[in-house]
Amino acid sequence: MRKLSLCIAVLGAVVLTSFLSSCKKSEGSGHQAVVVWHWMTDRDEAFQNLAQQYKQETGKEVQFQLYAPSDVYSQKVRVGAQTDSLPDIYGVLGDARDLASFIEAGHVENLTARLGDGPGSWKSNFYDEALNTTYFKPANSFQVPEGFYGIPIDVTTIPFIYNKRLFKNAGLNPEKPPQTWDEFIAAGKALKRTGVTGFVSGWAETWLIYSLATDLAHNLMGEAKVMATHAGTVPYTDPDWVAVFTAFEKLQKAGFIDPSLVTLGNKAAEQAFSQERSGMTFNGSWAVNVYSGMNPKLDYAPFRPPQLGTKFPQTVWGGAGTVFLVNAKSQVKDDAIAFLKWMSDKKQASYLITATKNLSAVKDASGDGVAPVLKQFADLMRNSIHPNRFAVSEDPRVQEAMTKGIQSILIAEKTPAEVAADVQKAKEKSKSE
Repeated sequence: MRKLSLCIAVLGAVVLTSFLSSCKKSEGSGHQAVVVWHWMTDRDEAFQNLAQQYKQETGKEVQFQLYAPSDVYSQKVRVGAQTDSLPDIYGVLGDARDLASFIEAGHVENLTARLGDGPGSWKSNFYDEALNTTYFKPANSFQVPEGFYGIPIDVTTIPFIYNKRLFKNAGLNPEKPPQTWDEFIAAGKALKRTGVTGFVSGWAETWLIYSLATDLAHNLMGEAKVMATHAGTVPYTDPDWVAVFTAFEKLQKAGFIDPSLVTLGNKAAEQAFSQERSGMTFNGSWAVNVYSGMNPKLDYAPFRPPQLGTKFPQTVWGGAGTVFLVNAKSQVKDDAIAFLKWMSDKKQASYLITATKNLSAVKDASGDGVAPVLKQFADLMRNSIHPNRFAVSEDPRVQEAMTKGIQSILIAEKTPAEVAADVQKAKEKSKSE
């Protein structure tokens, strides 16, 4: 046991030494380098090119350090926070609750004063939906001081996507995707009759399920009632919530979904859709880059989640995809902020669109050689929602009960009413603790 304890202690020291050494700033032209941590393997080359260009223009060094996959990156950031060894710029992979904990610990700079306001300000460069992803309102539930705490690099929308060629083969109008949930069910059945699955998505990753469920809820009952549910004044056993869960039951009973729907990771689902084994999917705008590598000839387009109700708009999850935070304890805080301001200039933002095929958070930025379909994803930002912008955040345990319950519906283990009762039970427990 003593030997094992010694080994663990040595291992911990090695990990901590490695961790701290990775945060050391090298000196270039008399300036301490700005260090940026990120997790995006597909963008590392573009980031390195920007760092090189920045040094040529300003003489100041920026070091992008890649840590992937995302769970490894998240662990590194958590340890960095615990040991006060975070870099000058980094991101937090999580929701508003996670970000709030970093702010409370003093690891995130409030950038409101730096962003300014009005025409010509740094703030005016961005789409409001993107910048507001890390904005905390006055008197918010996390008791975080009001302000903007991050700089968005790109934006993401998460809609339904359909294969135009497979729609045509199934006798469906390739220029008219489903508008209602019943039309969606009918389209899926028509696709299944041609020998493909009607729908696939990576719903082993439950955040995708939560995304669609909240879209349907906002469309059916409106934002005010959804927020009232989060606040605990409307129960999940309310008929409107049961109707949301029933939409997934209709999907299961229609018989056209991929049989592995709730066990597929998103990457496997992207492969299935790109290889035209399925006619519809639910995925984010990052798919433009993914599909171009998997099947450059794929003919597809996004559409809003089909409506359950007619009283409220059809929403799509949309907002900042990548957000960089400035370490409030950084010794080169001003240099870090200056670099992010340069990086979010229209010229650099347009380069990132071209290099990474992702939607920019900067207004009016445009890239060369980017698929026209990317603009269709961008247009879905209108009426977009995002958990970080919810007036009241739902407890993660309640979210888990909901998404696990919907998975149970999709494999015919539970009814919508049973899931509604389970989610409400989780809600009541969270309120009592």
